[in-house]
Amino acid sequence: MADVTQRVLALLATLQTGRAFTGEELAARLDVSPRTLRRDIDRLRGYGYPVKTRPGPGGHYRLAAGSAMPPLALDDDEAIATLLGLATLASTGSAAEGSVDEAATRAYGKVDQYLPKRLRHRAAHLRTSLETGTAPTPSISADTLASLADAIRHHTVVTFDYTGRDGSTTSRRVHPYRHVHHHLRWYLLARDTRKDDWRVFRIDRITRLRMSTSSYTPRPLPADTALDYLRRGFDKHRERVVVTVDAPLPVVAEAFAYRDVELVALGERRTRAVLMLDTWQWLLPDIAFLEADFTVEEPAAFRDALRAFGARLLRHG
Repeated sequence: MADVTQRVLALLATLQTGRAFTGEELAARLDVSPRTLRRDIDRLRGYGYPVKTRPGPGGHYRLAAGSAMPPLALDDDEAIATLLGLATLASTGSAAEGSVDEAATRAYGKVDQYLPKRLRHRAAHLRTSLETGTAPTPSISADTLASLADAIRHHTVVTFDYTGRDGSTTSRRVHPYRHVHHHLRWYLLARDTRKDDWRVFRIDRITRLRMSTSSYTPRPLPADTALDYLRRGFDKHRERVVVTVDAPLPVVAEAFAYRDVELVALGERRTRAVLMLDTWQWLLPDIAFLEADFTVEEPAAFRDALRAFGARLLRHG
């Protein structure tokens, strides 16, 4: 499938030059047989690209002049996934002007006009049938994300003002490395030049982003991935908690859906969960919804606290 996609995109790129090509020319350029070429032409037409054919002597293929933006080459599943992705993104944030969520809302309302004709009705039906709940999260500037992406790609030093958790604002000069999206927040992993150390910044707290003319030589990431580094920072002051639950892995996964958790199936009916938690109280809601027996393997302090809490419930039950 990947080879077919690459071949069809190469055919489209050739036809978009605007000139006419004979079948022999196209087959030679793409290194395919005439039969394969005809199939790929039919695929392009199925996607909605107006490929005109002139048969007989002097015959050729040509991409007819059309809209400035031709239909997107999406199949049915990809079109549905695109709309659902836009709908999900549009349901976050506060729809501030210029934000990613506001842009997703606008794109969601008009993306179907760029789809092949055979998909437009289905996309319209999906949009009218779908409702999404809102998740109030800080809006992120689409321009800020795009500018940081450029700086990451070209290894460009950036400066910005950053508002910390305590509300104070400082000026930062950094080497940007990665964007990270985690638990409905956008983060930037960067190396702070003044502190000569790695830092993670909430992108919604970045203002007055400026691109410099200076570049930097990339260093190896301080972890396997930027997400690993972010999680390591979150877990710095937390304790490792290991719980064995007498329930299948899918059931436990649903109970811990909003936590960073590692799950291991210990058979069809038992699951080990490994979490990083601030206090034992955070374990209670998830365990309560499981309605299954469990054992806190570690730490001992969490196990003792839960036993004491259980005794307290019995006394006042």
